[in-house]
Amino acid sequence: MITRTVKYALQILGYLRSRENDRVRGEEIAEATGIPANYLSKILNQLRKAGIVDSRKGWGGGFVLRREALRRPITDIVVLFEGREARRSQECACGLSRCDEITPCSLHPFWENIRATYGKMLRDTSIGDLTAVRR
Repeated sequence: MITRTVKYALQILGYLRSRENDRVRGEEIAEATGIPANYLSKILNQLRKAGIVDSRKGWGGGFVLRREALRRPITDIVVLFEGREARRSQECACGLSRCDEITPCSLHPFWENIRATYGKMLRDTSIGDLTAVRR
């Protein structure tokens, strides 16, 4: 349901959240999370453009989670990296091209509950709720 990029973004945000107001260098984040440096850089750039993190170059520089981002739901992260129509949560569990209440697959009632729970989790969990994941 969640792409690798979104998982990485959530790991980054959890790590920054655990560091409170410290500016953290990209190399430190990469080492702590195990995210490849090039991939990490692209994700951090998107998070910066979206106003979720601030960055500063040079000595004493690094990345910090913006205080106003703490209240944002993590669904904002999914939308940022997957788009408003995150297809993974909409796909049929059996792989049918059409699966809805009119033409359901055999798993539709169960999958519908999973999708509803997943959507609620994304809406109800804020960036401020994230914590660092230990590798």
